[in-house]
Amino acid sequence: MPAITVSVRMGAPSETAADTRVVPLFEGETLDEPHLQSLVDLGEAKPGLKKVTVEHEDAPGGGRRRVLLAGLGKRDELEPEKARVAAAAVAGRAKELGAVSLSWASPDAGVAAALVEGTLLSLYSFERFKSKSDDQDDAGSIESLEIAGEGVDAVAVARAGATAAAQNAARDLQNLPANVANPAFLAGRAEEIAAQHDSLQLEVLDREEIVSRGMGAFAAVAQGSYAEPRLIVLRYTGGTDGPHLGFVGKAVTFDTGGISLKPSGKMSEMKFDMSGGAVVLEAMDAIAALGLPVTVTAVVPSTENMPSGRSMRPGDIVTAMNGKTIEINNTDAEGRLILADALCYAVEQGAERLVDLATLTGAIITALGSTYAGLFSNDDDWCAQVEDAGKTTGELGWRLPFHPEFSELIKGKYADLDNAPEGRKASSITAAEFLRNFVSEVPWVHIDIAGTAWDQGRPYVGKGASGYGVRTLVELARSAAAA
Repeated sequence: MPAITVSVRMGAPSETAADTRVVPLFEGETLDEPHLQSLVDLGEAKPGLKKVTVEHEDAPGGGRRRVLLAGLGKRDELEPEKARVAAAAVAGRAKELGAVSLSWASPDAGVAAALVEGTLLSLYSFERFKSKSDDQDDAGSIESLEIAGEGVDAVAVARAGATAAAQNAARDLQNLPANVANPAFLAGRAEEIAAQHDSLQLEVLDREEIVSRGMGAFAAVAQGSYAEPRLIVLRYTGGTDGPHLGFVGKAVTFDTGGISLKPSGKMSEMKFDMSGGAVVLEAMDAIAALGLPVTVTAVVPSTENMPSGRSMRPGDIVTAMNGKTIEINNTDAEGRLILADALCYAVEQGAERLVDLATLTGAIITALGSTYAGLFSNDDDWCAQVEDAGKTTGELGWRLPFHPEFSELIKGKYADLDNAPEGRKASSITAAEFLRNFVSEVPWVHIDIAGTAWDQGRPYVGKGASGYGVRTLVELARSAAAA
């Protein structure tokens, strides 16, 4: 989708040059513009959240322009998530009306960034593979968004614009089919990102190098596919005295389950099994574009999980980078295998705080639906920071517990660990417990995004890929730089 220019303008919102301006409408409040208040008095304009009413007025430079009255509910209940939802409703109506430039009168300085996010995320579409006939109507295209009013934080607005653009880029990667977005393609995207920023350095390991580094768990998953695996590493050096952050993203570009083959129903959705990797790559682009004074190493293990004559088998035993041995009792529990070696590599690279994002378990959807991602951690303070970043950005996480009894469940019969314990007890927790064996003593948070990575249902992301996690990672980098 074309890039949307985002800007801030101080001064009277009504003096905008945009062809469409947005006026916030709150319950029980009177607008200071009589021609608009009359619509409220007549009941045509309603202050309920997501309500949008269209009016026209004379523009300052001549001609006519649109005015959209946007319902925001009660002022004292306004918070960023409601602002994102309202912005999505406005953006959809403005697009229908053919608006090119949109100006929001900021209802509160604290939600200006959320208005940007809700607008840009809701206008996203993925139509790369759709043909278009000559008689098909062209949809409206909003080219610019302005946030107008006194006290608007221009830095926060710019950051929101860059982060939302990165989230939409992650959605592009997620939505691509697996015959396009294979591991080599993701490595190519990382190369493009690195080429745009002097502060980023790229390292890519191929199959031979993955094996030679002792990444036996990752190599075992990759051996079944003829598509070449890649370990993608982006290093960002923004200069800071804060902790060296490590972001790890699972990128299984297609997951058949391997020998433990998945049912055919909805298997097409397994192109989304690289969502964690997509989020990490595009978050790094945003962090570098914003020039945040922080040090981050991103590690993205990428492979397909395919059945073939050379695939790993149930009962196989492999050795991870840190020397731990693993029984492969279900080849469809492959994400934790590639993450095991990726986490070890991030620790080896000096990461002092770790976050991994992965579409890891279907069980997390049963537990938390698409409202929360699952959080698991070995460190209370670091988990609280990650959880706070999610609250700030609207990407919610809910922490689930560890317990010594869970660690007993993943002990192997013939090796140190079992990648898929029988009995299906606490499946999301035991998956995280497995990963905990590969982070050493480094503070770490695992985010299971299987329920939030696609079809999340939020009004501003809708169906398909959501890009969940980009905003959280950028906020974590920002907060680490500010600490």
